[in-house]
Amino acid sequence: MATRTPWTAPLDDAETTHWDAVAVEVAAVLATDALARDRANAEPDAELKLLKESGLATLLIPSQYGGGGGHWSSALRAVRILARTDASIAQILSYHFCNHASIVFFGAQDRWEHWFTASAEGTWLWGDSVNPVDPDLTLTPDGAGYRLNGRKRFSTGASTGDVTLVMAAEQGSVDGGARVLASVVEHDRPGVEYLDDWDALGQRLSASGSVQFTDVAITADDILGVVGEEPYSTLVTPGVQLGFANLYLGIAEGALRQARSLTLQRRGSWLLSDVDHYSHDPFVQRVFGELLAKTAAAEALTDRWNARFDRVIARGADVTAADRTQVEIGIANAKVVATETALEVAHRVFEVTGSSSARSEVGLDLFWRNIRTHSLHDPLDYKKLEIGAHYLTGAVQPITLYT
Repeated sequence: MATRTPWTAPLDDAETTHWDAVAVEVAAVLATDALARDRANAEPDAELKLLKESGLATLLIPSQYGGGGGHWSSALRAVRILARTDASIAQILSYHFCNHASIVFFGAQDRWEHWFTASAEGTWLWGDSVNPVDPDLTLTPDGAGYRLNGRKRFSTGASTGDVTLVMAAEQGSVDGGARVLASVVEHDRPGVEYLDDWDALGQRLSASGSVQFTDVAITADDILGVVGEEPYSTLVTPGVQLGFANLYLGIAEGALRQARSLTLQRRGSWLLSDVDHYSHDPFVQRVFGELLAKTAAAEALTDRWNARFDRVIARGADVTAADRTQVEIGIANAKVVATETALEVAHRVFEVTGSSSARSEVGLDLFWRNIRTHSLHDPLDYKKLEIGAHYLTGAVQPITLYT
């Protein structure tokens, strides 16, 4: 019996070392002008070209289809590393990984070669138009295919991607219901309009604007499959949430790194202090110690679930509902801890870097603006409820694109 997953090979240290080094190199390039690009709020075309040329865009595509043959943990670590300098580009990469993994989660196995090979050969970046709290996309039967209509907000990576993963309700299905189908639409297909309306506090280069679809022709070949509740296919949502945890952890690490540099550059010490430099001030050291300890805890929990996610993904069709619940709750824990840690770190680093670090040209605010913006993606209190309800009563939240 087929396992329904291509990600079965064991992870080795050489893979981790390789992709970490690639991500570090890309992050170093992004760091040279991250703040200026954030201020410009322009489409990140050059940055996404860098993701393609580095191999990160095809990291998760199995090697038999021309990709990097990497594991989910390698992909997620790359997201974390990029987020230390440019969380917007890290977000696009994180979503891309989950979007093109829908080839496996929702698609028929006999179509994997087609989609993965095309994605690898074209070094496609996959955007999405799937926002479940804005379910205004419909597929109306039209001959052998459909017509896609509606508008989706928060379509991360769609305007800059080569293809967009679209989820829309099929109208007039045989059983009278409205199945949700996942389909793939290339960037320039007639009837697709990118509204360029993303102008947020943070994550400014994440290309998360709205998309309007007007009588877009969708053929049978464009359809990946039905978005249902089979346990293995629904692992895509914990995968998305784990991407968030790595994104947030990277933001915290980046804020700490810049705060350390700024503290070491500060002249003298506080006038009531008896030390000769801010870096020797016990109050400064205490704040760093507290924030570093919390970040280390978030790192340990996130690393644990990166590794466990690899192992669960490798089971494919053998994944049970109980397995899926365990992954959902475990990753929810990591997401809660990473979110609260990054919010605190990005806020409190100003306590140790001083008033000069609030100057616009310093850019320390970029970390806080990014985590404050993206952490609003779905309410953290509902993640805590998800965890607590399961602990107390065994309750499992309904399967959605958030749980």
